Parts: sequence; structure tokens; C-alpha cells
Amino acid sequence: MVSKTHTKMSKENYDAKLALLEGLLQEEVKKPTIPIDVFMQEAENLFIWAEEDKELLTSKGLDWEQLGKDLPTRTGACRYAQALWMKERYNQEEAAKAWKTEAPKAYEFRNDLMADLRFAFRKRADLLARVRAIADGEGDADMIQDLMDISVLGKANIAELEKIKYDPKNFDLAAQKSDALAELLAKANGATLDNSKAKNIRDRAYTHLKEAIDEVRDTGKYAFRKDPERYKGYISRYKRR
Repeated sequence: MVSKTHTKMSKENYDAKLALLEGLLQEEVKKPTIPIDVFMQEAENLFIWAEEDKELLTSKGLDWEQLGKDLPTRTGACRYAQALWMKERYNQEEAAKAWKTEAPKAYEFRNDLMADLRFAFRKRADLLARVRAIADGEGDADMIQDLMDISVLGKANIAELEKIKYDPKNFDLAAQKSDALAELLAKANGATLDNSKAKNIRDRAYTHLKEAIDEVRDTGKYAFRKDPERYKGYISRYKRR
């Protein structure tokens, strides 16, 4: 379990890096090629390993302040960006499940309301034409709009509905359902996950972290090419498996 202190540090790192991450050119942004949690753990391990060698790494041209020392900050920013992305994914999955449950009930409610209006307006050709116009179209977005249109039409013609002793509260309910379902459908569809801002920032944080990891590893592998004991700390254990 991640501690509150760790989360707070990660958020501080994220806040410190956000402007820089947003400024990266889109064509430079990379997507993770190994599991992100493994990647971040390797970054933390690399920092501890490389810190012992910082003088030699610096002597080979590594900018320790910008790349080595900055590894924990970049890792924290990436960890927090990943958490935000996972939260958005979870919310979307929950909304998609809820939509699957609510949509059939909403379609049935819409169809019942249409039947009510057709019966109430059966002697009014002008109003029946309005009901037919609402019934045109198909799909989820159309059904949501139908509920709002039915609400407006019903409330505007209460006198006709009173003749069949109809409860006008259904029209308030239709309007409420229309608003709630529109929000639920938007969440379920997301800004499709691949185009999500949270995912894009996570990818940017990954790219920024990868830049430092690659430079530290490349310098370490060069500096310790004849020292297998130190060299091994600059290789990805995940990729070595």
C-alpha cells in the first residue's frame, strides 16, 4: 500500500514538473513499452545504484543535477500521473457498467411515455405529428434527447393529459433522467481513453523519466564496461529476463 507521505511527495513532484511535461512536443512523447510500475521501480533502483558512482558518471559527461539527481522527482511525477490516469480509467469502466444497467430501463421509460402521449393526443393531429417527430431517429443520444423533448411537449399540453388523469410528475422525471443519462453516457464513452488528457500527461511523464534513465544507463554501461559487478546495475532487469 502506498503511504500518504509517498503520495504527497509524488503530487509535489508532479506539480513541479507539470509545466515542463505540458511543454514537450507531441512528436517526442513515447508510450511505455514495459509495465509502468516495473519501469518506475527500476528508476528508483537505478538512482540508488548510480548515486554511488556519481563522480565517475559526471566525469564521463553525465549532467548529474539535471538527470541523475532529478530521477526521484521524475519518478514521483510519473507515479502521480499514472495514478490520475488509472482513476480516470476506473471511473470510465464504472460508468460503462452503470450505462449497461440504466440504458434498457431508460429506453423502456421513453417508449412508455410515447405510448402515453399518443393515447392522450389521439384526437389532436397537430400534437400527434410532434410525437412522431420525436420518435424519429435512433441510438443512445437520440433516446436521451427524446426524454427531454417529451418532457417539454407534455408540460406544454397538460390540459390534454388531465383528460386521461395522467400524472405530470413523469415529465419532471423524464427531464431529470435526460440530464443524468447524458452525463453518464459521456463518462462511459470518455474522451475515448487513448485521447484522454490524463493518459497524455502520463505518457509525457514517462517520456521525461525515460530520458533520464536512458542517459544514466548509457553513461553507466560505458563507464563500467570492464566492471561486470557495477555494470549490471545499469541494465533493465525486466528486459534482461
